[in-house]
Amino acid sequence: MVEFDGPNLSGFRVLVVDDDADNCDVLAAILEHNGAHVVTAQSAADALSVFEKECPHILISDIGLPDEDGFALLRKVRLLPASRGGNVPAIALTGYSQLDDRYTSTSHGFQAQLIKPIAIESMLATVSRVLARPTEAETVP
Repeated sequence: MVEFDGPNLSGFRVLVVDDDADNCDVLAAILEHNGAHVVTAQSAADALSVFEKECPHILISDIGLPDEDGFALLRKVRLLPASRGGNVPAIALTGYSQLDDRYTSTSHGFQAQLIKPIAIESMLATVSRVLARPTEAETVP
């Protein structure tokens, strides 16, 4: 793996949701290398069960999940009380780079969007920014 000294994410709990197990593992390894505690899930249902056990500080979710997409997942998360993570900042992952898709992600409650394939530096910088300003929306190519 390429080494990158990004932001110190020690003390932050990150939930990564992607139906591609390899993608989950790579993202988790990068985030853990920078100090984060990472939990992964491969479906919206699995992700929601994580919220029952622990409240992540940030949600990073693929939009193209099986059964329920990332938009449906975030809608369900937003129905949770704040004490259970209902206001968690969220970053969308997508393979689509069209401008309309970018606005769709942020208009559905995601604070930022990352386009696959994801550059390590871009992901870590986006996570850091969203954790610092969880209510502002942005798109990162």
